Amino acid sequence: MGLLYLITHSPPYLMKPRTFIAALLLAPLAALSADTRPAPKPPLNILFIITDQQRWDAMSCAGNGILQTPNLDKLARDGARFTNFYSACPVCVPARTAILTGHSIESNHVVDNKDVDKTDAPPFPSFDQILLRSGYHGEYHGKYHSPYALALEYTQPVSWLNGKKAPPKSKAVTSESEAFRAYLEKNVPARPLRPGELLQANGIYTSIELDERFGKPDAAKGSQAESYGRLEVPAEHSHAAYTAKEGIAALDRLKGGPFTLTISIDPPHPPMIVSEPYYSMYPPQGIPAPASISDPRTNSPYADRPGEGVLYRQPQLIKQMTSIYYGMVREVDDWIGKILQRVDDLGLADNTLIIFTSDHGEMLGDHGMHGKFVFYEGSVHVPLLLRLPGAIKPGTVIKAPASHIDLFPTILDYCGKTGNESEGRSLRPLIDGIDPGTNRVAVSEWPATRIPGFMVCDGRWKLLYGRAANAPSLDALYDLQTDSQELNNLIGKNPQREQSRTEVTRMKGLLVEWLIRVKSPHLESVRARPIFADASSVAGKAETSGQPKAKKKAAK
Repeated sequence: MGLLYLITHSPPYLMKPRTFIAALLLAPLAALSADTRPAPKPPLNILFIITDQQRWDAMSCAGNGILQTPNLDKLARDGARFTNFYSACPVCVPARTAILTGHSIESNHVVDNKDVDKTDAPPFPSFDQILLRSGYHGEYHGKYHSPYALALEYTQPVSWLNGKKAPPKSKAVTSESEAFRAYLEKNVPARPLRPGELLQANGIYTSIELDERFGKPDAAKGSQAESYGRLEVPAEHSHAAYTAKEGIAALDRLKGGPFTLTISIDPPHPPMIVSEPYYSMYPPQGIPAPASISDPRTNSPYADRPGEGVLYRQPQLIKQMTSIYYGMVREVDDWIGKILQRVDDLGLADNTLIIFTSDHGEMLGDHGMHGKFVFYEGSVHVPLLLRLPGAIKPGTVIKAPASHIDLFPTILDYCGKTGNESEGRSLRPLIDGIDPGTNRVAVSEWPATRIPGFMVCDGRWKLLYGRAANAPSLDALYDLQTDSQELNNLIGKNPQREQSRTEVTRMKGLLVEWLIRVKSPHLESVRARPIFADASSVAGKAETSGQPKAKKKAAK
């Protein structure tokens, strides 16, 4: 007979005196043990929100004094914000695949956007697949920009990226772009183009001067990367709205849990076109031009090419571009607010780890450049926010460097699914304050030879280094503490480069340690590269593969 039962059901006179006294003394403990034992916690839900091409500083919580992102700010206040989080590769497909698998781009065999069509890579499961195989339900909505083999196990079919034929074993009936076009046809009445209007995949828009087809007839669809203007589609039917509504509907389906849900929102990726009221929300005249817009890049790994800087060095045009970009980010923020509100309404907030990040950034006129593909901060430095009530202390700010490959082990760590192979390191010790982060670095890669193939950052010092012993790329070292704009390359063709030998040697050592850890095929070639590789042969050259094509348009 249990002690608690004796205490509560036996009269005192039926107990021996010593038994009765002991029972009185132990009664509170017995009652506590029986009545207040914590119930087992249900499995954790995962809500992963990712944007495309959003810089780390495109949030007001990151110090942006013009752009307001109240919902991302609230996410940061309620959880943790990483101030030095970097893309594994500053282009979509390799970065997103690194996030999903926790492995570097070389290990994944997914090193460029063209690898999205691979059927034999990556050789590792995604964090979603691991959760799905352990009893989770899961969906993925929006831009799926990774090899489709990773998308075959979700509860709902995942639309592939573009309008090509369906990937092998695909259960989806359409591509994401085709599904969105069908949505537009249903909800936005077709009409003829008016003067000054052009057509893009997201709908009719009125172009600005920076647009490659500005002032030209709409003879053909322009490239996404060179499209800028006001979208003439109601904001409630934009691409961001479409994806966010799909994600909210998925929350309603998955609310019984446990679930893993990714909402992959395309903006602020080009085309940089946005509807009112967002188009006019941040007037260009109130936006300063980038401090580095006139950088001649004479000692830069990304030397200027004829024609490239004509438009993207003009402050007024860059202000217009930034105005649109900020409007796109604010539109996304408003929809994230609606997503978070639905999480609250469904009672899921306390048991859902919410993660927000982006795959890479956008140069936005920094150094007279636009787009991505480079290791400058605007392109490679991205936001990271995490929220989990009761486990992540509100207002946590972490300065230790980290990168995309660290998300896979972090998610599985919080879900109690440790022991899965990864080249990343869980961020949980940093969030919990156990790891001070002094021995952490962030590494980014790019498969190139004429521009640096590796970037390593320890939070202050940032080394851009060639991926081969004899690669003609110009190496660079920046002190982000004293040179946040990355205007002063301390090595390369700098006549005082010898003064930075100690820091270059140390940073190269950190890169080599990382290459050893991920079993990189470039380890020995990087080891063999001189600390000060001869840069004379690369003066005035730049990598042509992967960078935006030079514009021939004359300055106005």
